[in-house]
Amino acid sequence: QGPLVESGGGLVQAGGSLRLSCSASSTTLSRVAMGWFRQAPGKEREFVASMRWSGGTTYYSDSVKGRFSISRDRTMNTVYLQMNSLKPEDTAVYYCAAQGVGATGYNYWGQGTQVTVSS
Repeated sequence: QGPLVESGGGLVQAGGSLRLSCSASSTTLSRVAMGWFRQAPGKEREFVASMRWSGGTTYYSDSVKGRFSISRDRTMNTVYLQMNSLKPEDTAVYYCAAQGVGATGYNYWGQGTQVTVSS
């Protein structure tokens, strides 16, 4: 397993909810921020949400603001993405990412988890 492991994807009807989880496999993994990205078929990978690990400031893309929520459990070394009011256009592979100390961008990535929203 890599340093980040996602879970929680699946198939859901439009309007439904899913919660993704991302666990850091090493407690010694120091990070500046953790985030979620997604990639739909034929499209570029895009930013969804992120959280500064120290302080907990959150950021969201306009397309998910008000519907998705990123949170963390520091004791469990886990970050979550709660997705509500899902739309078919949210269908994508969702990736967890972490920015390590000293890195200029996200340099740790999970394997991805599929989210499919049916209309």
